[in-house]
Amino acid sequence: VQLQASGGGLVQPGGSLKLSCQASINIFSINIMGWYRQAPGMQRELVATITSGGTTNYANSEKGRFTISRDIAKNTIHLQMNSLKPEDTAVYYCTGTMFTSTHWGQGTQVTVSS
Repeated sequence: VQLQASGGGLVQPGGSLKLSCQASINIFSINIMGWYRQAPGMQRELVATITSGGTTNYANSEKGRFTISRDIAKNTIHLQMNSLKPEDTAVYYCTGTMFTSTHWGQGTQVTVSS
């Protein structure tokens, strides 16, 4: 499975960004897809996930600000990020887990700064 992430960039505090991740296969075949992020000097952490059945899960700090969704026809998931804060600055990685194998995309940089 190949995962191609896009949509990162520089945004001011309080702004919004929408990340996208396109899979090379039908996303119904992927049990769980999601987003992780890694800030400089920090461990990679979960942001949000969505199952093949459409169930979503969020890290506590992102609830209410971030929304994970999917476009089945395009084999793509999205992460809509609103009310961004400087502490959201990180490289965001798309993941896809099929049974016991987890695949990672290349990462996209999100920088929140004035």
